[in-house]
Amino acid sequence: MIQNFELLVLSWLGIGLTAFITLLKIPAPYGKFAQENWGPMIPSKIGWIVMEIISPLTLLYFYCNGDIEKSITSTIFITFWVAHYFNRSLIYPLRQNNPAKMPLLIAILAFLFNIGNGFVNGTFLGSIQSYSVDYMLNWNFIVGTCLFIIGAIINIKSDNILLSLRSTSGEYKIPNGFMYKYVSFPNYFGEILEWVAFALMTWSLAGFSFMIWTMANLVPRAIAGHKWYKRTFDNYPSNRKAIFPFIL
Repeated sequence: MIQNFELLVLSWLGIGLTAFITLLKIPAPYGKFAQENWGPMIPSKIGWIVMEIISPLTLLYFYCNGDIEKSITSTIFITFWVAHYFNRSLIYPLRQNNPAKMPLLIAILAFLFNIGNGFVNGTFLGSIQSYSVDYMLNWNFIVGTCLFIIGAIINIKSDNILLSLRSTSGEYKIPNGFMYKYVSFPNYFGEILEWVAFALMTWSLAGFSFMIWTMANLVPRAIAGHKWYKRTFDNYPSNRKAIFPFIL
């Protein structure tokens, strides 16, 4: 089962790399890049909730129905995941002020990705790898836990700044303060840091696949969004990078 599972995850990684190449050329048409020629449009809040809530539900289903012994260590991994998606699927969309509509197709594709990602990691944690309590003393667990918390703080605080800027008219403004001094999309940087941390904590191919998928989605979007900011605002800070401070 483990061998077949590894082949499945490697295939999943291959799809993620294909998505990365595609998104470098064609930004996903929602938010700043919303387009109405991608088929039926739906309210963004509904789209976000439906397409994101399936991730923790799928993860929990395959984890809880797995046949290996559950430990406090693996429960911590699950808790981090569910906490992130509780914010992403419920708190964040409900706080959006006058968001643009998104294509139904994008919501469907994200929904399918989250099922696949939840399956891969839920199956790994519930049926493939058992973690002892002593595992929490390992350096990668300790460092990964700290990085996940730091990433979550960066992600949420950056989102808060963005949400406070959006007016009832939906007008975009230049975000400032906190990590926006260094990059255009610190919210994406924080989310990437979370899943780098998850891969480090679990030390698994499944966790690594989520890290790669996150980068494949967010890095191209940050690059495109950074260019959009520079085109749209003449006074946009020239020293900011797109997503990784001082690097990209």
